[in-house]
Amino acid sequence: MKKKPPASSERTLLLRLIDQGYNRQAWHGPNLKGAIRRVQVKQAVWRPRPGRHNIAEIVVHCAYWKYAVRRRIRGDKRGSFPLKGSNWFAVSAKLSDDKWRQYVALLEAEHAALREAIETIAWPRLADGPGGSGKQPADHVHGAALHDIYHAGQIQTLKALQKAR
Repeated sequence: MKKKPPASSERTLLLRLIDQGYNRQAWHGPNLKGAIRRVQVKQAVWRPRPGRHNIAEIVVHCAYWKYAVRRRIRGDKRGSFPLKGSNWFAVSAKLSDDKWRQYVALLEAEHAALREAIETIAWPRLADGPGGSGKQPADHVHGAALHDIYHAGQIQTLKALQKAR
């Protein structure tokens, strides 16, 4: 029978995954933070066509899901995200530079809060506790890392489309 790895090594792996998706170097190319580095507000609000999401909306969406995963793994109640709404948040084409920086700062803060929750939550709760949606909390952490990578790719595509036009 295989021996289960110690909780500390599994926690370390979860932290590595979440960081590689967001702000640590990884083999797959730009992570989420790298994808938005040097994005100006004009780029952040550009849409490839009406009804499609822009970079600013993706940034707020990613911040929201970091919040949602943190809430699920800790068992927190809903309603403490700084913006009204959930999942996708409409961002005006008249976004100011200051508001764009606030959205990027929100993403950074939610990543730090999620990371802190992963570091400090009791291991049995993280590994086996209820996490919502029929998944274990650790599954949500894996998903958050993949979510960041997916959206980093989307942002890279949006930036390339803007250059082509």
